Amino acid sequence: MDKNFVLDEFQSTVSELLIYNRSILDTLAKVQETSAKLHWSVIKSVTRCGCIEIKASKTDIPSEATLADLKQILDSHVKGELCESCREYIGKSVGRLLFYTTAVCNLLDLNIYDILLNEQKQMKMLGYYNLA
Repeated sequence: MDKNFVLDEFQSTVSELLIYNRSILDTLAKVQETSAKLHWSVIKSVTRCGCIEIKASKTDIPSEATLADLKQILDSHVKGELCESCREYIGKSVGRLLFYTTAVCNLLDLNIYDILLNEQKQMKMLGYYNLA
């Protein structure tokens, strides 16, 4: 299935289903709420389930390191793998966040596919320096 079609279909479905939170203010609040729920679900995977651990400490970065080197030097701090239950719950949290993010796009007449294409184009053009 064409990815453009999938994103357009998703955006269309969000538009059809968004009834209660049609106000941009409500929708922005839902983006923030669903983002917090995503954070909570990852935290609970660590503290309640224990399927993953977060082991973080100060990272010493050599002064001669380049941005390209950082990919090898820096760590995600995540140890272990999500269990099926946590994977499902976190996936649902990401889905809700995508729903409300897409709803913001709809309310502001933005196309999510075009946004993703532009972001990808910028990332490819700037490479490692895109997010520095």
